[in-house]
Amino acid sequence: MTATAAQEVARGPARVGRRTKDLVTRLLPGEVAIIDHLDLDRVAAEGLVLARPAAVVNAARSISGRYPNVGPLLVAAAGIPLLDDVGRQVMDLTDGDEVRIEGDVLTSRGWSGRGTRQCIDSLERSIEASRALVGDELDRFATNTLEHLRDEHRLLFEPLVIPQTGVELAGRHVLVVVRGHDYREDLAALRRGGYIDEVKPVLVAVDGGADALLELGRSPDIVIGDMDSISERALRCGAALVVHAYPGGEAPGAERLQSLGLVHTHLEAPGTSEDAALLLAYESGAELIVAVGTHSSMSDFLDKGRAGMASTILVRMKVGSRLIDAKGVGRLYHSRVRKGDLLALVVAALLVLIVVTAVSQPAQLFLENVWNALRLS
Repeated sequence: MTATAAQEVARGPARVGRRTKDLVTRLLPGEVAIIDHLDLDRVAAEGLVLARPAAVVNAARSISGRYPNVGPLLVAAAGIPLLDDVGRQVMDLTDGDEVRIEGDVLTSRGWSGRGTRQCIDSLERSIEASRALVGDELDRFATNTLEHLRDEHRLLFEPLVIPQTGVELAGRHVLVVVRGHDYREDLAALRRGGYIDEVKPVLVAVDGGADALLELGRSPDIVIGDMDSISERALRCGAALVVHAYPGGEAPGAERLQSLGLVHTHLEAPGTSEDAALLLAYESGAELIVAVGTHSSMSDFLDKGRAGMASTILVRMKVGSRLIDAKGVGRLYHSRVRKGDLLALVVAALLVLIVVTAVSQPAQLFLENVWNALRLS
């Protein structure tokens, strides 16, 4: 830790949340984010950075050394003080409590706690050390994935019972939006390229992906997920609501919708909610599925805390060539006027002018006068 980082004082009202992705929706600039997030993942860190807190205080370790997660590095690189491993007692603070952080010490309401004040140098050392240990984590991850593959292989062969949503997906492009890595950039690129406006794909949002679409000025056609990281505004936007249910029928997300009096259906499927969204599009006969922000790499799953990615592997095997990443669409699809189209437009305009002149006596008289004037000059 540098001397500057150790002496820098940060203060502000506390904003406490055990689920970082929920906290960032309430976090205001200048507040101190109090979280309990072991191995702070990239998406959560990006949300914290966008919220511009005065500081981030983590009850747990933002990087444990299991694998080289870059989330805490993003926070530090944004110039946001990060106090790590303060202990679970810091979660007893309440929203609005004044918090002061000086060096490694946090004080509030006469209570004080000590953690580890992180900086870019200390985090880079931790990331480098974790690279030496990641092999063990990969072994555990691979073993668990293979075990799940044995249990979930039926996913490839058994058709799902698809709920009636009132939205026609058959034969259409379906844009599945997950609030994951680079989702803002990918959505902006699709809009700039003209894909969304011209192709008009069915918009399927996975939980908070609905809020991402609303930020873009678009309303989702279908929202699917656990309904735990989506705003009430997005739930009431008029989209068909599909609760992702676990095998066996348990659907925790239904309770929230019932309390709000919102009509919804269930889709029972193994795996994550984004897996369920891809299956919904595939089984409904979508011509092409374009994915924004989905999690498909090993680092994504380690960030999410999932032990294995068997269902994701199987789902992507099943949907096969119908699935394409939004980055590929953004690079390949551009709305532009081609030279051939422009030439055809000019030729067509000239033909129209010639025809109008040939059949219009006033036009003929005008051209004769112009011609005579040119001869006399």
